Amino acid sequence: MTATASIGVSEDIRDIRGPKTDLTSPSVIVPALIAAAILIAVCVYIFRRRRDAETPARKLTLLEQTLQSLDRTRPLMNPATAREFGNVTSEVVRNYIEKRFEVVATQRTTEEFLASLLQGSNDSLARHRPLLADFLQQSDYLKFAGASLGVADLEALFNSARGFVVERGAQ
Repeated sequence: MTATASIGVSEDIRDIRGPKTDLTSPSVIVPALIAAAILIAVCVYIFRRRRDAETPARKLTLLEQTLQSLDRTRPLMNPATAREFGNVTSEVVRNYIEKRFEVVATQRTTEEFLASLLQGSNDSLARHRPLLADFLQQSDYLKFAGASLGVADLEALFNSARGFVVERGAQ
């Protein structure tokens, strides 16, 4: 063979290549779209987690905490659990009074507490003595006498507690 003939043969022989891929075929586009959707979802998830971690939840006010606590007593408003309802509702209101007016209410009997209102310098709380006296005496009646009130009476007791808290919280 001549030199020109051998060069032509070697240029003519090429190495094997892989199959050509059509990038517009559905077998390529669908997995690419799925991968892109997953990537976007992961990015959104990470962004939201970081944003939520940066903004702490707002702390509830004393009024909001007390109203939530009172609302949690609603399931106890039936004659079978009236005693427990009286205990819990009275405790919620007494805790509210202690925190809001800085007076000792939970470690005293109802009579001691009401007497201290007359002697104390807290006029704002003393003005509500009749309402508090009625509420606390009704609660004591449930707690200590083991009285069983009807649902309507329990609802009235709940409403008087809630009304006192809302009225005092608004001032």
